[in-house]
Amino acid sequence: MNETAAPAPAKVAAGDPSLRAAPDLVEFLASHGGPFFDLQEQLGLLRRNALHVGSRAALFVALAWGVPFLLGLPRSLSLERGQGAYLADLGVWAKFFIGIGAFILAEQQVEKGLKAKLSQLVRAPIVAPTSIPVAAAIVSSALRQRDSRGAEFICLALAVFASILSYLNLHTVGASSWAVEHLLEGNRITLAGWWSICFSLPLFVFLFLRGVWRHFLWARMLRKFAKLELRLVATHPDGNGGLAFLGQYPNAYAIFVFGMSCAVAAAVAKYSFHEDLSATTLSMVMSGWLSIVISLFAYPLSAFTPPLHQLKEQGLSLLGAQATQFYRSAERKAIGRNVFSDPMPEPDTELSDPGKHYEAMSKLSTILVSRTAVAPVAAAALIPFAVVGATMLPYKEVLSILKKLLLL
Repeated sequence: MNETAAPAPAKVAAGDPSLRAAPDLVEFLASHGGPFFDLQEQLGLLRRNALHVGSRAALFVALAWGVPFLLGLPRSLSLERGQGAYLADLGVWAKFFIGIGAFILAEQQVEKGLKAKLSQLVRAPIVAPTSIPVAAAIVSSALRQRDSRGAEFICLALAVFASILSYLNLHTVGASSWAVEHLLEGNRITLAGWWSICFSLPLFVFLFLRGVWRHFLWARMLRKFAKLELRLVATHPDGNGGLAFLGQYPNAYAIFVFGMSCAVAAAVAKYSFHEDLSATTLSMVMSGWLSIVISLFAYPLSAFTPPLHQLKEQGLSLLGAQATQFYRSAERKAIGRNVFSDPMPEPDTELSDPGKHYEAMSKLSTILVSRTAVAPVAAAALIPFAVVGATMLPYKEVLSILKKLLLL
């Protein structure tokens, strides 16, 4: 699980001259590059041909979650939620344990999934060979932005800003917890609290923003590809002109979305402890969050709707005209003339029956996002909320909400 082999450009390119002319197309590695990657490589945490996601996830979780636990001993062993216990803090588990671990583990899945989809675009080939050089330039630009020092510096700056807000918040809370001691002369942040402010929280926010930034680069790349010359097939059995495989790319982010959703669900849980959570409220929160997650992935895929619509419109027009000629010819052969005859003679052409092709084309979907295509990532987005809801509502009600949203 920890190993992810680097691509073999020579083998991939051997059968296609267009790929040899554009090696970047088969070398897009979404989780490589950038200052943070280089730092981890220098520290021996990963290699160019092996991300070691398992060992890195364990290390970062140990530093982000384990160190505050040790610094807070023996108080960290308490499970009293009302006393602000470390082990009873859902936010700590969601961000420092599950979130950071999920963001690191997702790197391999994301890289492998996106690389496979991009390769299929070229190998099919969906992108016409004449557009391969332009596609290669698009990928090269995305790779340069992936490696941008400025982008990761902004992510780091925002992570530091989040820590400052956390620091200010701890000075305003009115109760003691594992992170702060509430005293008459003012709040005093504990050692565990300082570590979470200076390391755990910034790491969580940085990894999250870094992952979102790299998805944005992928999204923009897809939208640029949609404007190239594409070899779509209106009657393709996948029902999406040959692009259905691309509509499944969001599932590569299932682990990342799960980590993100756990943090949001923990925030909802924290609020719900002070308010009565109803099934209606939970349903609204879950549907709202699902809409946000799906929109994140629908944005790049929506760029393929115009070419698919054009394909369907033109295909139905051409096949409709051929169907008219074919069936009028068949009608003349059956009854000797056309019921609606034309004074001008019509030649009997040897056209094939376009009926099946017309029927298949009429079923062509111009939208790549579908319930079945994104079911795994939708489940990853909703399950943390369902777990939170099950602690406050009858599990049958929660299960009913979850099933309805997944079957939309």
